[in-house]
Amino acid sequence: MKKVALVTGSSRGIGRAVARRLAREGYAVCINCIEREDKAEELTAELREQGFEAMYYRADVSDSGEVRAMVRAVEETLGNVTLLVNNAGIARQCLFQDMTEEYWRHIFDVNLGGAFNTIQAVLPHMLHEHSGCIINTSSIWGMHGASCEVAYSSTKHALIGLTRSLAQELAPSRIRVNCVAPGVINTDMVQVLGKETLDALAEDTPMGRLGTPEDIAAVVSFLASDAAEFITGQVICSDGGFMK
Repeated sequence: MKKVALVTGSSRGIGRAVARRLAREGYAVCINCIEREDKAEELTAELREQGFEAMYYRADVSDSGEVRAMVRAVEETLGNVTLLVNNAGIARQCLFQDMTEEYWRHIFDVNLGGAFNTIQAVLPHMLHEHSGCIINTSSIWGMHGASCEVAYSSTKHALIGLTRSLAQELAPSRIRVNCVAPGVINTDMVQVLGKETLDALAEDTPMGRLGTPEDIAAVVSFLASDAAEFITGQVICSDGGFMK
């Protein structure tokens, strides 16, 4: 069966590294974004120049109609999705009492609702084939919570619950559902914290550095591989020992 991966939120950061690694491992890859189409185009061109099959599609994962249209486009261009990596997400630090109801709903719509939408869109074919792999991206903050990150942590904790529950439901159909929980990864999302904070976070990490997008791509690669064919419903934390 042809290997086709849909990686949401993959124009930059972790998603970009995941898409690049999967392409090199033989997947036809769909790169998804909503804002940085220039980065998505750049990555698509890079992969095609290297002889890999790739496309990009702009879609808001919180919009179920756009997600269904994206999956149809992937099926028509690359083939049926055999691997879904739910990586799209947003975050913002703020005190809970300062959080607006609008933001609370928006972050849940993107981080959790996005996974709901994409899974529902790709699942019919996976169920028909009794085969497939779904990997959700949570966070260490979804496992342990974080001050001034209540909304973000709540969505990431919910993704863990989604992973564990859906894995039980889909296991009889031979569809695996797992989750990766990155630690502090050196991406644009964390650069807003500033150099002083990032240096302190690196110092607090037993391995002495921040993680890289490639570190997380390696975990995704393993979970998607045949070597993990008996692994489902699990959360793999990749944080350099940050959470003791």
